[in-house]
Amino acid sequence: MKSIPNLISILRIILSLLLFFLPPFGLMFWTLYVVCGCTDMLDGYIARKTHSSSKLGSMLDSIADMVLMSVIVMVVLSTQFISTEIWIWMAGIALVRMASLWVVYWKHRTFAVLHTYANKATGGLLFCIPFLYHFVDFYVLEWTICIVVSLAAIEELIVHITSSTLQRGAKSLFIVRRD
Repeated sequence: MKSIPNLISILRIILSLLLFFLPPFGLMFWTLYVVCGCTDMLDGYIARKTHSSSKLGSMLDSIADMVLMSVIVMVVLSTQFISTEIWIWMAGIALVRMASLWVVYWKHRTFAVLHTYANKATGGLLFCIPFLYHFVDFYVLEWTICIVVSLAAIEELIVHITSSTLQRGAKSLFIVRRD
């Protein structure tokens, strides 16, 4: 029972990668995408209910989230015109995220992505992109997403830089145990 959340995270990674091979926004794409979203909620819920949360499970969940969001961003970006300033902004966000991972590795010799409220909001917003981009002006959507993702990335980097120990349970910059 304790390995079920990890298996669900691994399933999300596999299903996310399968999205690359489906016609964007077709019935199979949507079905698989919704299943991926459900597994994202299910793995953590099962881990908490069965008291089987683990460092490995947290890492698998973070990797599965990154794979799913990367695939979706690439699928959506392949169907839309993206301005140069947004590409530059996304590159900057990627650099901040990589810096955060580097700081964690340098300070703690491990991989960690925090499950802060801002990161959860980012994941929710990114998950909604395929549902929203037909109804919301894409220019407004891409700017909104870049702002939210930037704030989440910067917050996580600040938490990692200012904490002497790894703050896996940090919910925000303002709700973190300082050592």
